[in-house]
Amino acid sequence: MIKNKRIVIKFGTSVLTDGTHQLKHSRMMHLVTQCAELHRLGHELILVSSGAIAAGKQSLGFENLPVVMARKQMLAAVGQSHLMHIWGKFFDIYDLHVGQILLTRGDMENRKRYLNARDTLDALLAQQVIPIINENDAIATAEIKLGDNDNLSALVSMLADADLLILLTDQPGLFTADPRLDPDAKLIPEVNRIDQIADLQIGHSQSGLGVGGMITKLQAADYARRAGTDVVIAAGMTENVIIKIVGGHAVGTRIPALTTSLDSRKRWILGGPPPAGKITVDKGAAKALQEGGHSLLPAGIISVEGQFNRGAAVFIIDPEKNELARGIVRYAGSDLQQIKGCQSEQIAEQLGYYHGPVIVHRNDLILL
Repeated sequence: MIKNKRIVIKFGTSVLTDGTHQLKHSRMMHLVTQCAELHRLGHELILVSSGAIAAGKQSLGFENLPVVMARKQMLAAVGQSHLMHIWGKFFDIYDLHVGQILLTRGDMENRKRYLNARDTLDALLAQQVIPIINENDAIATAEIKLGDNDNLSALVSMLADADLLILLTDQPGLFTADPRLDPDAKLIPEVNRIDQIADLQIGHSQSGLGVGGMITKLQAADYARRAGTDVVIAAGMTENVIIKIVGGHAVGTRIPALTTSLDSRKRWILGGPPPAGKITVDKGAAKALQEGGHSLLPAGIISVEGQFNRGAAVFIIDPEKNELARGIVRYAGSDLQQIKGCQSEQIAEQLGYYHGPVIVHRNDLILL
């Protein structure tokens, strides 16, 4: 057992309800027991917990999920406090404290709020408190939602610089096909290249309570592994599944990190603001970025798409239309339309002002 890991564990709704339409306290207690053991061994744990709407339905006696967004948010508001009460009560058995953090997309996109959230996480962990994180569904609209707790857990793993992300679901891992539909489907024990399984029919959530499915877990895993976090997708109903995963046993599907941990700013670039535009570069620039570790200069830019300001996040595209990198631009999109293909010493002449010789600095760039 490797000690002193920082671990993010995501509990899906189907895990917390044991496949039913209400929270299963016995299942949650089993998960808490495992977390308490890992905490005793010195690991730092961060939990991303689904189940607020399921808890709200159970608490208020709703049989069906409402269609109106305001009523869903009402269930989330009621259910979130109910859910945290249960977590707190169970962890209290082991003399462990929990702390709640609710996030929206704006908390991840805004650099100051991102750093504040990171500092809060670090303070809780330093005090031996287990953070329990969920999206702020009671106020989040489609425009500010992170989307689902799979992707939220990936962003949290970046925020916390986690060593391991565990995505617990109602399936034993990733299969060659949807095992609920294909009896010949086989478990994939390890994934090293996401593009190799992009076309698999891996299915969506069928529980009626959760938001995500295996596709969203794969997307989340791809984000987390790029930030230097190992990922395991496994069945939450498996006996002592969390203990086994952390102990290195062959459980579920393991997706190793692509790189060592990124610094805080690069993790924010990867998981923060969504790209506002695209910059297509020529072969020389693509090679310089990918192999030489260089910054992006205006001379290598072929075309610019989108309207964005200085400081926005953009995709950098190679000549074959592949997404090569993501970075923060030092010039607005309208500026780049004027200086694309120019030498750096021509920038001031073309624009009448100068923000430096590079368009995206290497320190503000993540290769994809």
